[in-house]
Amino acid sequence: MSTCIFCQIIAGEAPSHKIYEDEKVLAFLDTKPLNPGQTVVVPKKHAEHLLESTDEEITSLILAAKKIAPVVMQSVGAQGCNINFNVGHSAGQVIFHTHLNLIPRYDDDGYKEWCRIDEVKDNLLDVSERIRDGLEKSGK
Repeated sequence: MSTCIFCQIIAGEAPSHKIYEDEKVLAFLDTKPLNPGQTVVVPKKHAEHLLESTDEEITSLILAAKKIAPVVMQSVGAQGCNINFNVGHSAGQVIFHTHLNLIPRYDDDGYKEWCRIDEVKDNLLDVSERIRDGLEKSGK
């Protein structure tokens, strides 16, 4: 048995409330949702996070989320949703299996979009140059 809870769910070795499945992905309700209907969409093949998954796996996740999101939103009466990946512990990733979070949102749910700090300003020209240089060196 794998120690990855998402791999266990995919293998049917751990319980879940599955809402969608195809040959490449599985979607199930989050057991500790921010809002009702929060859904986790995972590739069936294990990788630690988005950056370690193949383009095909990520495409499958995005297409599944596009199919699932409107139905989840309608089912729980949400006005919107966040669809996101967390990569690494510092970004909030808790389970280290690539997954996409689909979080239904309500106008009055109390969650803030982002906590922006005006004092955190960086030289945008310098940062953009460093990123472009890094992409050029990496061949991407």
